[in-house]
Amino acid sequence: MTPLNPRKSAIVAGGTKGIGAALARRLAEIGADLVLGYAHDDAAAEELVGETEKNTPARAVAVRGDISRPEAVDALFAAAEEAYGGVDVVVACAGAHARVRGPLADVTDEDIHRVIDVNLLGTCHLLRAAARQVRPGGRIITFSSSAAALGVPGQALYNASKTAVEVLTRQLAKELAGRDITVNAVAPGPTGTELFLRGRTAEDVGALARQVPLGRIGSPEDIADVVAFLLGPSGGWINGQVIRANGGIV
Repeated sequence: MTPLNPRKSAIVAGGTKGIGAALARRLAEIGADLVLGYAHDDAAAEELVGETEKNTPARAVAVRGDISRPEAVDALFAAAEEAYGGVDVVVACAGAHARVRGPLADVTDEDIHRVIDVNLLGTCHLLRAAARQVRPGGRIITFSSSAAALGVPGQALYNASKTAVEVLTRQLAKELAGRDITVNAVAPGPTGTELFLRGRTAEDVGALARQVPLGRIGSPEDIADVVAFLLGPSGGWINGQVIRANGGIV
């Protein structure tokens, strides 16, 4: 990929594992300086920061926090301001599932708070801060899921939270008119991340792969390619859209 010129800074919430880590690596390769938001795994965050600064032209800092809390989101933007003088790209990649997939009747109060707090409230907090602070010419990316369009059984709460993210994305794209900032959502299909594979057998994954016209589930790098396109010069005329990156499953 062509290096970014002028140099950009990017906040990637959920940026140290899975799709977020793949995207962070891609951004670092083209010279984007990173603020990596993460919730739990200090070791993974430290490893990715070290890898970024050793192997790429980018700088990176990691900030631990729960994006369902406004002060944690404020800390991400404060880190970008302190380290790089502001922010050009915001990617809301953090996500949560209910602990057990199943019917809505069996959803616990803990599940409701976990999924809605991270997927919906966390995205709201990130988008509010991004609307105030992303510089002209910037890009904002949220994450939905093709599971919402498919109506995947046992995921009513998750699917509802992701549908709400799509509404927020389209609305913010209109609200930022005149500022030369695009806002889009990416909706992956089945993708081989730790979060997706947790609790699924090899047979489960194989069955899902057979439903995809391209014959496999996606990789985090597949999704990073789509996001990188939206962030690059060729993606500048795409705004207020939901890009379903799923190999054709829906």
